[in-house]
Amino acid sequence: MNFCSQCGGEVSVSIPDGDNLPRHVCRQCATIHYQNPKVVVGCIAAWDDQILLCRRSIAPRRGFWTLPAGFMENGESTAEAAARETLEEACARVELGPLFSLVNIPHINQVHLFYRARLLDTDFSAGLETLETALFSEAAVPWPEIAFQSVSVCLHAYFSDRRAGCFLLHEDTLQAVPR
Repeated sequence: MNFCSQCGGEVSVSIPDGDNLPRHVCRQCATIHYQNPKVVVGCIAAWDDQILLCRRSIAPRRGFWTLPAGFMENGESTAEAAARETLEEACARVELGPLFSLVNIPHINQVHLFYRARLLDTDFSAGLETLETALFSEAAVPWPEIAFQSVSVCLHAYFSDRRAGCFLLHEDTLQAVPR
């Protein structure tokens, strides 16, 4: 960040009085520009023993499969964001269940939340950010083609809980993968 979104003045990085972390601070109006993690929200939309996956048409990971999910918007709850993203990416209507998985990804400043959900019907199709949609049983999930580690972690927990007959809330933290 180079310029203040409040007054257009130059911004520098410093630790403001009363704070303990470096922040972008406007030299002109003293506005502190906090940068906080992005929240990604989606759902595991189930139909009988299958779950809905979307093949991405956008970067990152174009052509790979994922759960319907995306960035939460201002003015909406996490549940509203999960239902909206499912409708946008898979044209699917769902009845949301409880929060199932919370995945912290500190190295990219994101938190991923996934709700359990029930598809209301099988009238779904690819949305604007999706090449195709499909239902998959656990055995048919294209594991090597899953786009994100957070989705793999969530799906493994989901299928494990389903086999056990008891769904729990899962919290995980993913570390950066060394290159």
